[in-house]
Order: sequence, then structure tokens, then C-alpha cells
Amino acid sequence: MSIDTATAPERDLLRPLRYLWRVPLLLLHILLGILLCSLILSWNQHVVMKDGREPFAHRMIRWWSTTLLRIFGLRSVRHGQPLPDPVLFVANHTSWIDIEMLHSQRAACFVAKAEIAGWPLVGWMAATGGTIFHRRGSNHSLASVMQVMVERLRDGRSVAVFPEGGTGFNGVLKVFHARIFQAALDADVPVQPVGLRFARDGRRVIDAGFREEESFLANIVRLLGEAPMDAEVHFLAPVAASPDARRRMAELSRERIAAALEDRPA
Repeated sequence: MSIDTATAPERDLLRPLRYLWRVPLLLLHILLGILLCSLILSWNQHVVMKDGREPFAHRMIRWWSTTLLRIFGLRSVRHGQPLPDPVLFVANHTSWIDIEMLHSQRAACFVAKAEIAGWPLVGWMAATGGTIFHRRGSNHSLASVMQVMVERLRDGRSVAVFPEGGTGFNGVLKVFHARIFQAALDADVPVQPVGLRFARDGRRVIDAGFREEESFLANIVRLLGEAPMDAEVHFLAPVAASPDARRRMAELSRERIAAALEDRPA
């Protein structure tokens, strides 16, 4: 497997220039996001897809996320087709921007760490968009989250989770936790693995995600200056339900995502 560990040439003379136009655009886009949450999403949190047609609120989420990616120099590229709502999407996790990558193609309720709920502005926008918050390490919290996931799925909303339980580094795909797959079994909805991959000239770029010990803000600042990349969203073959083998469902999902992340021969 060939992996490009560098995101740009060692001496990138255009980096300072990118900040000149990307920072003002990002601030403007955040303002638009506040208006979107206040005027549309806060009043349409429970709308669902009907007859395969996306609600207006979901299309606005996709537009906002796609535009945000473009501001960071990321072109959203879809491979495969997402299943119609409701579905449990399971994806690999390397960065905060993974959420926007999937949202650029399909609006879904994400499960995220509880700390995000307390972040200024970000927490409010995430909650307005339907995020389900989970306190890591708490079995009580996980049970409550699973219950909400099942309710959302039964109501017709798709839910997206990161079964690794946290971000991976250096291109390493961690073990998938199997318990989270029980929500799909209880709600009787399909599970679709989704491979999220950064690439430049067809080669995977692993440095776009979090570096070890890198903060949320530091990652944003670094990405804002990066050269353009593709943000690939690979919708993969669904995983068959196995009520007595959640571990096998998790392993199959991981295997399919791992294959999608590999560089393909030219």
C-alpha cells in the first residue's frame, strides 16, 4: 500500500496566500451556519426522507458541508451510492472534518463525544444538527445513546457512528467496537460501511487528519493553509445483519473500509 505522508511540498510558498482568502470565507461561512441552524434546522430537526427524496433541511446541511470543505481546499468526491434512510453508517475516523465529509453526501445524526456539547458555538450547531452526545467510558451513557440511536432509526433518520471509538493516527485503522451495531439490529435497519479518505493525485494522504497530540484548533489552522486535496467518501456494500455475531459485522465493516482506503493501481 502506498501512502503519501506529506500533505504538500516541503516549502509551500502559497500557504500564506491561502490564509488571506480562506480565513475571511470561513468566518462568513460560520455566520451562514448560525443562520442555517437558527432559521431552518432548529425548526426541522425531525424531518425525514420520504419516497427517497431529501428534505430541504438535509439538502442545506449537504450544501453547507460541501462549501466548508471547499473553503479548506477539499473537493468532495463520492464513490458508490448511499442507501436510502434509515441506515446505520459506520465510518473510519481521523479528523473532525470526517463529519463534514459524510454530511456533504448525506445528512445523518452523528454520535460524538460529550465534550463537544460544551464547546462554544460548535456544540450548539452540532446539537441543532441532530448530534447524539456520548460520554466515553460510561456504560450508562452508552446505553442511553443506543436507545436514542434506535429511536432515531425507527423514526426514519439515518445515524452515523465511528466504531473505532476515537480518532486514529498515521493511517492506522483501529479495531471496531461491536456493541454499537446492536442499534441497527434493534431498529431493523441496514448497516453500510463508509470509507473516508483524503487523496492528492490519486494517492492517499494520511496527514490531513489529526496528528498525535494535535488540538482541534491547531488542526483547523493547519488544514486552512494546505494545498487542495480530494475528500473521498466511499459508500460500500452493506453488511448483512447477524443477530448472533455483532463482532463479525464489525470485522466485515472494518475489512471493507480498509480495502477502500488503500491506493489503487494507476
